[in-house]
Amino acid sequence: MRGSLLGRRTAQRFRQVPISAVGSVKNKLLLSCCIVFTLVVLASHAASFLGWKHQTSSLDRFADRRKGYAILINTWKRNDLLKQSISHYTLCPGVDSIHIVWSEPDAPSDSLVKFLNHTVQSNSRHGQQMELKFEINKEDSLNNRFKEIKNLKTDAIFSIDDDVIFPCSSVEFAFSVWQSAPDTMVGFVPRIHWVDQSKGNTERYIYGGWGSVWWMGTYSMVLSKAAFFHRKYSGLYANEMPASIREYVTKNRNCEDIAMSFLVANATGAPPVWVKGQIFEIGSTGISSLGGHSERRSQCINRLVAEYGRMPLVSTSVKAVDSRNIWFW
Repeated sequence: MRGSLLGRRTAQRFRQVPISAVGSVKNKLLLSCCIVFTLVVLASHAASFLGWKHQTSSLDRFADRRKGYAILINTWKRNDLLKQSISHYTLCPGVDSIHIVWSEPDAPSDSLVKFLNHTVQSNSRHGQQMELKFEINKEDSLNNRFKEIKNLKTDAIFSIDDDVIFPCSSVEFAFSVWQSAPDTMVGFVPRIHWVDQSKGNTERYIYGGWGSVWWMGTYSMVLSKAAFFHRKYSGLYANEMPASIREYVTKNRNCEDIAMSFLVANATGAPPVWVKGQIFEIGSTGISSLGGHSERRSQCINRLVAEYGRMPLVSTSVKAVDSRNIWFW
């Protein structure tokens, strides 16, 4: 009995709420929405008035330079490998331009140029034409692969040899890693150095290849045969790095990649980033297959340490892995 009476009283109270009060609530909500909308409009106009809109457009132009990358292919009398490489990399979505480092005594043949131009045109996407350019060099020197390229539209350069191929998915992932750390080198081929303590000499260093990286779990370099770096380092290599180092590279036909690793580490004080990726070697020869290769590389490191007056390379154990390609994250 009491429960039913309490229910009737509660219902009467709700029925006694005036309709004007409900309308007042609606009016307040409507007024609040109008105020918020007005503030948003005023804020957008204020941003334009204060020049923020111009600043945003500048950032957009900067972002455009980092949306894609230029491919820099080093080649030497292996046109069949060059054709395979360009046929593959023109399919990668982030490629803006392709530059071929040409140091051969004879100019590229008309048939080669025609084939490569046709390949680029066929694989261009959405009406956006990729640029293909031969960087012709009169002198045969490994330093040529780091000559400054004028009028690049992108900040990122992907340096690659003509005898190795990486899947486009791996290249695009490495590019995304580079975008998060654009001042360092990001690459697929790690190498390491360590102090030679065999004779108690703490001032001599040893170069270690892939086996040493695998065994020790650390690295201090990524080779430019497959690595991203900022285009500013080409200018530093060609114009500000000691000429004695470039002369050493030309004379010994070796060590240009180590020299670039030294240059970047000296500028940043930071290690490179190794990206895990599957490599397909389509060539069969190279300087690494020659006898005494590791010893010459060790000599190169020690020569560079003498030039710099210190060891700038920084070791790390960090490896970037695309989690989309593994079973467990």
